[in-house]
Order: sequence, then C-alpha cells, then structure tokens
Amino acid sequence: MATPPAQVAAEAPTIVVDPRLCIGCKACEVACEREHGGRSYMNVYFIERLKSFIPLNCRHCAKAPCVTVCPVDACKRTAEGIVYIDPMLCIGCRLCGIVCPFGVPEYDPQRKIMVKCDLCLHRIREGEEPACAATCPTEALKYVPSYALLTVSRREESAEKLIRAAQEMEELLKPAP
Repeated sequence: MATPPAQVAAEAPTIVVDPRLCIGCKACEVACEREHGGRSYMNVYFIERLKSFIPLNCRHCAKAPCVTVCPVDACKRTAEGIVYIDPMLCIGCRLCGIVCPFGVPEYDPQRKIMVKCDLCLHRIREGEEPACAATCPTEALKYVPSYALLTVSRREESAEKLIRAAQEMEELLKPAP
C-alpha cells in the first residue's frame, strides 16, 4: 500500500537550519559542491538588513509543489521521503523552479535540466549525514533522520523563531517616516 505524501514527509529526513549559528563560512556549499561533482545545491545568503547569514537548500516539502507540477514526473519523492529530480526524465521546462516557494530548483544550462538538493541521498542510504550538515563547524545545519523525531517543543520553538523573524522583517521593511 502506498504511503500518502503527508505521511511520507513526516517520516522524511530533513536538515534543520538555525541561522543564528551560521557564520557564513560556506563550508556547507563547498561540501555540497565536492559531493555533487562541482555543483553546490546549498546557498548561503547574507541578509544585509538583518546582518545575518541564511543557509538555504531544498526543504523537501510535505506537499511539494515541484512534485505536483512536473509534467513528466521527473520530480518525485523517494521511498525515504526525499524530493529529487530524475535527470533521465527531466525536460528542463523549469516549472518546478517557478512554483517552489523557496526558489530552490535551478536550471543547469549544460545538461538542460533542472537540478536541486537531493539531501545527499547516496550518503543517507550508506548511513551517513548529508555533506552540508556533516561539515558545518557551528552546527547551524543539523541532519534529522525523520521530521517526526523532532520534539513538539523543538517544532514549537522553530515556529516561534520563524514568527519572530517574520515580524522583524516586517518591521525592517516598513518605509522610513
């Protein structure tokens, strides 16, 4: 019996990001690049107004719009719950990049396909952490083998951080008087 996507996502591995710990060293980008043949699927951004670094990679969404919109089913979820793009099926239409709320999938002009973080699926299948999390010197990136393993208090804490960050962003983006 197939597992519904919402249940798969609850059991799916993920990377938990704590931007307060990120120092912008980009070790995660280098590790990802090394792991994926010269291309990084992790991007560290500096948010000037917040004076803060934000690491960004695929969130492997429970209801991943990229999976829903792909006309050739190249964007799919593995048995482990990881959202990935099958390079043998992708036609490079870019729809996944358009619908992604984080803008993660990117077009690879050499291969003429879309590419994105696969959470180092090969490493996970070997019992290892994704390269970005394994390399992060400050533990701003933490690998969690199953989202369901995150405690309720940790999820609530994460939600509160996101709400505070959104409120701070709203305040920062207000026009000057």
